Amino acid sequence: MACLLEAPLRISVLSEVTATSRHYVDRLFDPDPQKVLQGVIDMKNAVIGNNKQKANLIVLGAVPRLLYLLQQGSSSEELRTECAVVLGSLAMGTENNIKSLVDCHLIPALLQALVFPDLIFIEACLRCLRTVLISPVTPVQLLYTDPTVVPHLMSLMNQSLRTQEYTTQIIFHCCKTPEHQTVLFNHGAIQNIAPLLISTSYKVRIQALKCFSVLAYENTQVSLTLVNVIVNGELLSSIFVRMMQRDKPIEMQLTAAKCLTYMCRAGAIRTDDCCIVLKTLPCLVRMCSKEHLLEQRVEGAETLAFLLEPDVELQRIASITDQLVAMLADYFKYPSSLDHDLKHAHELRQAAFKLYASLGSNDEDIRKKITETENMMDRIVSGLSESSIKVRLAAVRCLHSLSRSVQQLRTSFHDHAVWKPLMKLLQNAPDEVLVMASSTLCNLLLEFSPSKEPILESGVIDLLCSLTHSESPALRVNGIWALMNMAFQGDQKVKMEILQSLGTEQLFCLLSDTDPNVLMKTLGLLRNLLSTRPHIDQIMSTHGKQIMQAVTLILEGDHSMEIKEQTICILANIADGSTAKDLIMTNDDMLQKMKYYMGHSNVKLQLAATYCISNLIWNEEDGSQARQDKLREMGFVDVLHKLTQALDPNLCDRAKTAMQQYLA
Repeated sequence: MACLLEAPLRISVLSEVTATSRHYVDRLFDPDPQKVLQGVIDMKNAVIGNNKQKANLIVLGAVPRLLYLLQQGSSSEELRTECAVVLGSLAMGTENNIKSLVDCHLIPALLQALVFPDLIFIEACLRCLRTVLISPVTPVQLLYTDPTVVPHLMSLMNQSLRTQEYTTQIIFHCCKTPEHQTVLFNHGAIQNIAPLLISTSYKVRIQALKCFSVLAYENTQVSLTLVNVIVNGELLSSIFVRMMQRDKPIEMQLTAAKCLTYMCRAGAIRTDDCCIVLKTLPCLVRMCSKEHLLEQRVEGAETLAFLLEPDVELQRIASITDQLVAMLADYFKYPSSLDHDLKHAHELRQAAFKLYASLGSNDEDIRKKITETENMMDRIVSGLSESSIKVRLAAVRCLHSLSRSVQQLRTSFHDHAVWKPLMKLLQNAPDEVLVMASSTLCNLLLEFSPSKEPILESGVIDLLCSLTHSESPALRVNGIWALMNMAFQGDQKVKMEILQSLGTEQLFCLLSDTDPNVLMKTLGLLRNLLSTRPHIDQIMSTHGKQIMQAVTLILEGDHSMEIKEQTICILANIADGSTAKDLIMTNDDMLQKMKYYMGHSNVKLQLAATYCISNLIWNEEDGSQARQDKLREMGFVDVLHKLTQALDPNLCDRAKTAMQQYLA
């Protein structure tokens, strides 16, 4: 009974609200233009700060009518302008409001309306466009659908301070991809925006600066152009440096530092340039201090991480600037009890892990300093199981960076049993996390790592073999790489487990992989499996035919010298077996290939092939005389004699050693 009574009550309240709002919409259809204008003005006053009223008017169909009036040539300039103002006000409501406006084709309608000459109207349209386009729910591609829009925006930019502010805001928010950068660059974005950096309006200057930060990001063409731009007799890079001065607003300092960082990473500015070493780097380190807002600290750390990533010298300078390593420890002390706080806590941790990863990617002393920072290893281990996927990814990146250190693998990594949470992370994670986690695991499986044995005992082989079936080349590489490290100087039991779990079919599938990195690592795995004589003979007795077939295909294929060298090294290992070497000796085609590579122009290929022949003719082994005789008949002695005169000392020595087998 109660349910039956509730519905009419709701309808009556809704009817009352709708009736009030309907009055505003009805007036838009009045035949008297003056009454329509007054109706739009009244609507403007009614919606200011009233999201409920905005939603009602949208539901009742106000938007299509306002757009119609705005586009009509017969509408007065004042009416068109007031319509644009109301639409802009409606856009300042909820995200649902913006979705409704976009669905009503507001963006193309406003873009088309920009042909009218009235400046106040153009400013109102641009303001409304700006409000809609900066919303995360608006597809920015709408700006690029019509190829005439971007050049028209550029032509409107310099009509007033407001048009400068709105157009640069639109460009900043709508430049999301390399394609967008190219379109904007090709239509003169740099030439049009550069003079705005010395505008009298701070709003215009900061928006222009933000535009350059998104245009230059990972874009060599834009960055190389920016480095030569002169504004009012001053290089753009010098203007950016001036904008990083301590007396400038933090937002400006940070954005200018981003511009120079992106130009540097794109190769337009050298990493040892004083504007990077003495200005940009210290500015970004300053942004990491706790006197700044959380968002600024996050942005500062992430930008600094990006700047430092490829350059060891910058990493060393940053690590001794303003006690940065210790300063970052404060990023982990932000409370995370409330949902809002948790979001900020996650952003801070993610930024700190990213920066630690960049700082420690090359230098042993910096890695030591990071691991000795208060509770750092515990924080990384905790980060691997954070609820935020971004934090988990940043934590595993940091761990990967530190895992490049032999000392850390033997100490901190072992003391904190880092392999356990890492293995857990590998069980169920997105590809991006899996790639970084499996890369780290590769390092933990190196021969000198104390973690290798417990990881082996945890049943990791099946997991790694499953990675080799991935569609992602990076995951296939890491799966094989880890197995390769595991097989290095491994006992026969481990090697047979790898072969059994991987399966012959998959092994040979990987040997014909189109990705050269996958192929190279698979050859490395095979080379490690075929080491020590008993292992070589056992594996070749069961898989010899297929291995020889795969090796032949690779040597005959269009592969790099590195891949062919690794393949010949595998043959050299096979030649070291007691019974396995017969598979080469009975294969005249393969022997001719070795003869060809001994005379190759590439010294590494010559060396590997000579090594193979040397193993085949080694005196101390059964049947060596027959093998020597056969190879003599095939002309190998003449080739070896010639190689004893080789300019490369290693090749010369190896050829002399092989020749001695004939003389013994």
